Amino acid sequence: MNPPKVSICIPTYNYANYIAETIESVLCQNYSDFELLIIDDCSKDNTSEVIEFYARKDARIKFIINTINLGMVENWNLCLAQARGEYIKFVFGDDLLASPDAIGRMVSRLDSDSNVSLVCSARNIIDESSLVKQIASHFDTGVMSGSDVINYCLAKQKNLIGEPSVVMFRKCQAKRGFNSAYIQIVDLEMWFYLLEQGAFAYINEPLCSFRIHSQQQTEKNSGTVADRIDVIRLLDDFLNHSSVTLSNIVRSYLKYDSIYDIWKLHKNHRISRHEAIDLINLYSNYSYFRRWYPIYKLAKPFYKKYKKYISKPVLSSKNLL
Repeated sequence: MNPPKVSICIPTYNYANYIAETIESVLCQNYSDFELLIIDDCSKDNTSEVIEFYARKDARIKFIINTINLGMVENWNLCLAQARGEYIKFVFGDDLLASPDAIGRMVSRLDSDSNVSLVCSARNIIDESSLVKQIASHFDTGVMSGSDVINYCLAKQKNLIGEPSVVMFRKCQAKRGFNSAYIQIVDLEMWFYLLEQGAFAYINEPLCSFRIHSQQQTEKNSGTVADRIDVIRLLDDFLNHSSVTLSNIVRSYLKYDSIYDIWKLHKNHRISRHEAIDLINLYSNYSYFRRWYPIYKLAKPFYKKYKKYISKPVLSSKNLL
């Protein structure tokens, strides 16, 4: 049997309330050359029963239940390992494809330009009832340098690309898998890894929907020590790469600001002073941190203003199928 063009991967855990809507948003796609790979990470609700109902009706669905709970990142990587398609499209068990042309549009972009390593679209932000609360869009339609997008996200201090449900990429460029050293921004680290290999294509239409709800793992991790450490790790991993062209002043500010976020957890009574100092010494130096704090305090309002005027990456092509 010939492998499908696209592997649509749904890693899921305890999403019985949402998984049916997710699967239906995939099965109604106009583009049909895909496999739907669903891997359940030992859900404790009736997620598996819902998936089995659909798997019996559509031969494109391959359903796997893990024998042990792997955790979020390793389940994503198992999806990559099991996928047979040339292109990878994640759709999380609580998210949706917002257009029946979503897969086809992204496939066309990868097919038409071998230099593109990551395709992304605008996304709907939806609530627990699937009501659209806003549309998130950060780029113009077109193709742009992967390096420029990395620098833009770093300077803006934000994941402007989005979650795994809003991108498509080539499996051959992602064989390394998601970096399990990360907890909160594991997706952004992968996007940077892919963008160091090629260009970024953006479709400024909401082809996917990202659901916000209290049970999300990333929502639980937000604002924690792990969240802050991920940012420090990302800067350590990428700031010295040739793809990053930010000035030394900006790099120094970003690194100090990430360390200050650890101290802010102490100020907000999330961790003790002793814990904060230990963490700062682990990733920097507390004496250095205290010495430069007055300068950082003066610089911070200027950097906030500077971020507002950072230009979007320049388009190398506006033609998107």
